[in-house]
Amino acid sequence: MTAHAASHVYFGLNPMWVSTCVLAATYATIMSEKVNRAIVALVGAGAMILVGVLDQEEAIKGVDWNTIGLLTGMMILVSISRRSGMFQYLAVWSAKAAKAHPAGILFILQITTAVLSAFLDNVTTVLLIVPVTLAICSTLKVPSYPFLFAEIFASNIGGTATLIGDPPNILIGSQVGLSFNDFVYHLTPVIVVVMVVQAVIIHLLWGKDLKASHDAEARVMAMNPAESILDWRLLKQSLAVLALVMIGFVLARPLHLEPATIALFGAAVLMLLDNWAHHSEKAAHNIHSTFGDVEWITIFFFIGLFVVVHGVDVGGLLQLLAKELVAATGGDLATTGYAILWASAFLSAIVDNIPFVATMIPLIKNMAPALGGAQNIEPLWWTLSLGACLGGNGTLIGASANLTVAGIGERNGVPFRFVTYTLYAFPMMVVSVAICHVYVWWRYF
Repeated sequence: MTAHAASHVYFGLNPMWVSTCVLAATYATIMSEKVNRAIVALVGAGAMILVGVLDQEEAIKGVDWNTIGLLTGMMILVSISRRSGMFQYLAVWSAKAAKAHPAGILFILQITTAVLSAFLDNVTTVLLIVPVTLAICSTLKVPSYPFLFAEIFASNIGGTATLIGDPPNILIGSQVGLSFNDFVYHLTPVIVVVMVVQAVIIHLLWGKDLKASHDAEARVMAMNPAESILDWRLLKQSLAVLALVMIGFVLARPLHLEPATIALFGAAVLMLLDNWAHHSEKAAHNIHSTFGDVEWITIFFFIGLFVVVHGVDVGGLLQLLAKELVAATGGDLATTGYAILWASAFLSAIVDNIPFVATMIPLIKNMAPALGGAQNIEPLWWTLSLGACLGGNGTLIGASANLTVAGIGERNGVPFRFVTYTLYAFPMMVVSVAICHVYVWWRYF
């Protein structure tokens, strides 16, 4: 569906400008945060169909159901697994592993958050880790802000390392055909370096000055991680299914399976095991609770956004922009890669990186012919991922995890000020992107 399909726009208006206006209005309303973003995206999708840029059949083709299935499956797996208490166990274990020294806890909780974020949604990770962190800080009588700040950074950095760690990566992987192994091979090495550097910076800023009394440290050491486990049977079942799902992601290509199939099948198996373990009334409650935990706002936001971006692609704007970007960079792959890396980082610090990446994917695809074909532009996907995911650390509104932590902090008497956060975070974000610049120069260009 290209020129013919776009020719049905009412009053004979130019489909490119009509679709661009719908996209701009959708973006502006999302950024205003006055209306729920899922509602905005769905209204924008409906507008694309109603004005004639797309018909319903073509609009549905624009939705990446692999992304939707993967997100939904992972949300269900996390919802059931966390009822076992495994994530709280990890947080308490981390505190004890550091011998209750505040600086050590600060470091280990960052690493724990980063590792969890590589396999879980960032927002889910911080929702699980932050409450336990606040409890540990309260026991030690140390300020919570450095810990929460560090966990924001760690969640966004760790989420960049894998296909399933951050929604932008899920989008890129699904729409470009990149596997779980591809992301680990290309992104995890630089993310490990970035994580270590950021942990050192945070230690120099706060960690070295954190002190707790011997009595307070003794209270933390007296905590028993095993008491965090609420359901041992569910813990074993969850670990087994999660392990099989991860193996499935690694072997997805030789098995000829898509990530969505693996995640949804794993979710169904864990729901079945959980259902068998309880009487009918309890089982029914668990099923309703599990499906209630799915972030339907995020799911429908993606569906609407896919349709809006597909309308812009069909309208011809992205093809035009691709030509202009290739012309501006002289058709040089390295220059284009650096431009995407830094532009993605700065823009993702001020706008939601999900709609930004959703728009950039077809734009970069349209650049392929001028840059030597689809195989030749693979480094551009890694620069887009690194810039968009790490750029979210730059400001308090750069990523959903940031606002989630800030909200929990505020409710617990830990103030998060936009300017204060940005003064610390933006330079640190620039350092992380500079490391990535050196990495992509050394490895690809």
